Amino acid sequence: MRVAVLAMGSRGDIQPCVALAQEFGARGHEVTLVAPERYERLAVGRYERPGVRFAALGVDPVAIVESEEGQAWLRSGPLGFVRGLRAVVEPLAATLLTEVDAACADAELVLAPALGSFGRHLHERYGMPYGILQFQPSEPTGEFPNPLIPRRTLGRIGNRASYAAVERLGWLMLAPMVNRLRGQVLGLRPLRGSPFAADRRDRVPVLCGVSPLVVPRPYDWPDYVHLTGYWCLSPDPGSSLPSDLAGFLDDGPPPVYVGFGSMVPDEPEAVAEQVVAAVRLAGVRAVVQGLPVAASADVCPVGEVTHEVLFPRMAAVVHHGGAGTTAAGLAAGVPNVVCPFFSDQPFWGRRVAVLGAGPPPLPIRALSGRSLAARLRAVPEYNDKAAQLGKLLKVERGVKNAVDLIEGS
Repeated sequence: MRVAVLAMGSRGDIQPCVALAQEFGARGHEVTLVAPERYERLAVGRYERPGVRFAALGVDPVAIVESEEGQAWLRSGPLGFVRGLRAVVEPLAATLLTEVDAACADAELVLAPALGSFGRHLHERYGMPYGILQFQPSEPTGEFPNPLIPRRTLGRIGNRASYAAVERLGWLMLAPMVNRLRGQVLGLRPLRGSPFAADRRDRVPVLCGVSPLVVPRPYDWPDYVHLTGYWCLSPDPGSSLPSDLAGFLDDGPPPVYVGFGSMVPDEPEAVAEQVVAAVRLAGVRAVVQGLPVAASADVCPVGEVTHEVLFPRMAAVVHHGGAGTTAAGLAAGVPNVVCPFFSDQPFWGRRVAVLGAGPPPLPIRALSGRSLAARLRAVPEYNDKAAQLGKLLKVERGVKNAVDLIEGS
């Protein structure tokens, strides 16, 4: 079977799709992994896996996020985020859709995230079936609100309604752009209503790459929505840590990791100062990624490092609560301290706390030397539950489950 897997977003969104593509390839399918060019080495360069072809997208999500406009977009809140998505993406959208169309034209199955509705567009143009990929539980349920809503609960009715509200708002903002590009690039008629609702009416299969150990499957999900477990990418067998980092790890007790991925604080220098203060107040060592800190006896600044290799060697991981980083942190079996910025990050911070794998989330706006130091001092309280959960996640086979479902359908 010829399978196209669309991977959009930051590294945390790309890695699960790489894992899926490699599993399909290992089973003899012809796989096209469609992803931003900067991730080509992650996707195929570090591994010798059969059957996987990489189709590069010219749009660079990291460059967008790191730009001044991108940072303002990320800090704009839920409504501003949706509005900003159109403002940031629209100038690039025609090129992006053209590249996706070319890469997927001969596929017999397309697997794509819901955002952008690429699967539906390609299905209407070429007729191939498609499935939806989720990295957070986004199917309506009464058990908890849409992960983009920063509330623990709105009540059972309000929880379900929150999904429709988020989707309708998103479609209201994006419909003019999407329908214009459907006509200009794909020669398709405008969509008359929300593609999210249409996908549910058509019972389009959904693969949610989240562990049921972390988010139990809601009882009111329909049977075409599958909670498969995390889609974990195995560490490169030849990977090693930078020599200065390896030396730092060997020189003392396990440090804590502090890094916020693609999230950039409003004042990174001030946040870096507070992080260093917290490390010293708590009496721990730290590996710090992405913040302007100076190397010292107790602080080791690093660039991009593979989480799956580094995190198991940490005493705890302090991060922004992105879905991918949270998965890697929990799988490492060490306590997680989540400092959410926006979007679904508060949701993951709450899940970590409910599971007993870390303290209550510390929003980035509330981070100070004292507040973070208090969380770091409390880390030993969470060691046992974090370790137990990590052991269970290590034997989970989310990628296998997902591909088994596709092959069995």
